[in-house]
Amino acid sequence: MMSESRVLISPLQDILSHSRFILTLRSDTGNYHGLILFRLSADSTSNPQLYVMEATCPHLGAEMSHADIEEYEDSVVAVCPWHRYDFDLKTGKSETGLSTCTYAVQVKSDSQSGEEQVWMAAPEDGKNWRVVELRPVSEGPFFAVRIEFADPPPSPIKLTSASNVIATPFALEATEPVVPEKDPPKTFMEWAALILNTPNPTLKVERTRYAVHAFRTGIITSIGHKVSDPPRPPPQPPRETYMNIVEPGKIQSGKRKNRAVMLHALANIEQWAIDLAWDIMVRFGPMHKDLPPAFFSDFAKMALDESKHFSLLRARLASLSTPYGSLPVHASLWDSATLTSKSLLSRLAIIHLVHEARGLDVNPKTMEKFRKAGDKESVDVLEIIHSDEVTHVTTGHRWFLWMCEQQQKKMRGEGGEGGLVDVDPVKAFRDEVRRCWRGDIKGPFNIEDREKAGLSPEFYENLRGEMPYPEVDGRLAQNPSVKGGDEKMDRVVDALAAVRVDYGE
Repeated sequence: MMSESRVLISPLQDILSHSRFILTLRSDTGNYHGLILFRLSADSTSNPQLYVMEATCPHLGAEMSHADIEEYEDSVVAVCPWHRYDFDLKTGKSETGLSTCTYAVQVKSDSQSGEEQVWMAAPEDGKNWRVVELRPVSEGPFFAVRIEFADPPPSPIKLTSASNVIATPFALEATEPVVPEKDPPKTFMEWAALILNTPNPTLKVERTRYAVHAFRTGIITSIGHKVSDPPRPPPQPPRETYMNIVEPGKIQSGKRKNRAVMLHALANIEQWAIDLAWDIMVRFGPMHKDLPPAFFSDFAKMALDESKHFSLLRARLASLSTPYGSLPVHASLWDSATLTSKSLLSRLAIIHLVHEARGLDVNPKTMEKFRKAGDKESVDVLEIIHSDEVTHVTTGHRWFLWMCEQQQKKMRGEGGEGGLVDVDPVKAFRDEVRRCWRGDIKGPFNIEDREKAGLSPEFYENLRGEMPYPEVDGRLAQNPSVKGGDEKMDRVVDALAAVRVDYGE
C-alpha cells in the first residue's frame, strides 16, 4: 500500500530510457534524501517493476547506483559493489542483518491528462518533499560507454612547411596512461590528488571518468580521507606549457566576442571546475573526517559532469577549427578557491552558491546568443551544461546546510549541554559572502532555477561582499584598477572584477 504522503517522481515515459536513476529529494525544511530508482522490466508500460532505495549502502556508505541486481524466486536484491552486502528491494533487509530504507512505488494515471505518473512513498523525516534531481545512470563497460561525452579530439593538426611537419602545440595529446604504471593510486583521495596534478586536459577528463567509475563499482573501496597522512592538493593545479594564461582583463570581451572565443572561455571554466570538484574532496575531507560517503559521491558526480561539459565544449571548438588551448585563458576561478582554502563553509558559499548560482543567471542569455547565431549544436551543449549546473548548486546548498547543522551541534555541545543554539543557513551564507567577496551580487536573477536548487530570495537579494581592498601606499584601493602592494591580492582584485568574463556576459 502507498503511504498517504506521496512524492511525484516523474511521468512514466521519462524513465523508460534507462534502468537506473539517481533521485534526490528535498523537503520544504531543507532536508535532503539521496535515492536510487531501479526499473527492472524491459516491458515499457504494463509492468515496469520500479523500486526505490537509499543511495548508499548502510555498511560503509558505498554508492548503490552500480549495484548488481540478482533475482530469486520470491525476491529481488541489490548487491553492494564494495563488499557484496545484499538488500531486498522491497523490504530493505539483508541476510547480513543490516537493513536499508526502501520506498513503495506506484504508477497511477493522472485524472486530467491521462498520463501515467510514477509516485513513491515520502520519507518520514520531513514534509512537502519534491524531486530536485532525476538523472539516468550510465550503464555498461566503462570504456565502451560514452553517454553524453564527446569523443576524444582527433590526431594532432599538422602544419606542413617546405621540409617539416610540425604539430601545433595546443593540439598535443596525452601520452601517459590513464592508470599510472608506477605506484598507481589506491584510494579515492590519491586519485583526486593525481587528477589535480594532471596538466593535460584530455588526460584529466579520462582519469576523472576512470576514477569515478572505479569508485562506484568497487574497484576503489577506500575514500582515504581519514588516514594519518592524506595526500595534499597543489596550491594551484598545473596547466600545459602551451596554455597562454593571462590576466582576466586581457581576455577578449564585449561585442567583439565571437562564438569560438565564448566557447573557449566556457571550456576554460569547465577545466577549472573539474579541479574544483576534486579539490573540495581532497582538501576538506581530511579536515572534516565526519563527512559521510555521500559527500564524496556527490562531488565525484560533479567532477564527472564538469569533465563531460569540457569534452562537449572542446568538440564544439574543434568543429569551429579552434582547438582548445589556441586562445588565451585566465585562472580567476582558482583565486576564489585560494581565498576559501581554509574553510569548507566558505568554499561551498563562494564557489557553489555564488559563482555557480551566478552561472544559472547568465546561462540563458548565453544560449540565446548562440540561438540567434543559428548554432543549434552549441545550444544543445549549453542546455546540457545548464541542467547539470542546477544540480551542482543543489549539491552546494545541501552540504552548506549540513555544515551549518554540524556547527549547530558543536555549539550546543554533546548531549545538548550548550543549550538551544540555532545556526541560520541564510545568515551564515550572507556572512560568508560579506567576508569572502567584494562588491554587489547583482541581478537579474534566474529565480526559477535558483529555487529549484534550494536558494530562496533571502539568500541573494541585496547581497554584497565587504572584503576590503588591499592597501596601496598606505591607503585602501577602492577599485581594481589601483595596483601595487600585495601581488597576490592584486590578482584576487582582478579575479573578482572579471566575473562578467567568467560567465560569458
